[in-house]
Amino acid sequence: MTGLSANNLSFSYGARDVLENLSFQPLPKGKLTALIGPNAAGKSTLFRLISGLKKPQRGQIVLDGNNLADRSARKRLELICFMPQQFAANAALTVFDVVMMAHKHLRGWRVSDADMHTVGIALAQAGIGHLAEAYISELSGGQSQMVSVAQALIRHCDVYLFDEPTSALDLRHQLDVLMRIKTVMEQRNAIGVVALHDLNLAARYADHLILLGKGQILAQGTAQEVLRSPAITQVYKVDVEICNGPRKDLTVHAYAS
Repeated sequence: MTGLSANNLSFSYGARDVLENLSFQPLPKGKLTALIGPNAAGKSTLFRLISGLKKPQRGQIVLDGNNLADRSARKRLELICFMPQQFAANAALTVFDVVMMAHKHLRGWRVSDADMHTVGIALAQAGIGHLAEAYISELSGGQSQMVSVAQALIRHCDVYLFDEPTSALDLRHQLDVLMRIKTVMEQRNAIGVVALHDLNLAARYADHLILLGKGQILAQGTAQEVLRSPAITQVYKVDVEICNGPRKDLTVHAYAS
């Protein structure tokens, strides 16, 4: 069976249960999935389990029919790229440096002219070519987030996990970043999962959605199916109205109950 799936995952921090018997159906290649849910629902923890930064107490994560627990740490790094919420890099490095490091990840550190060209193209495509020589310490929160996305997309993996990649961006850059991520997943036939709080962005860019609440998957399917699910109102504790916009895209309106 191809794709990425989870079977009966459970994880806790001490006595606090975060995920409990969580399962989701295989996420297909070439598609973008939005992982939605309120704060503290377990989205970041799920990403850490998939990437191998944490180990589940029970259950398994399967990629293309193979239990990821059986893969070596190096192989898992080759297969899965995880962009966390917080941008971590040496403040003394430039933007060009950190994207180059991502490009050379697990490939040796000798830099060729071709490597230099590849990084330059990646920065230009990300709209941050003008920041190439800027130091990481000089960047705004939004600029740091765009660098993180560039670091992720310059790698070639089977699975990409983006933990709230648009939270510090203005509207235009949110749209640009999500369109780039979606396009790259299609071009590479890769599995993309992006954690989002904005339900309208999820409806607009994701091929399908997963709703996470209280450590369990409460709904999975198309945007129409998940956003119209009664679980949306239960999880977010608001009244949600879904309608079709002028371009036949879904528009989400939320009202305090």
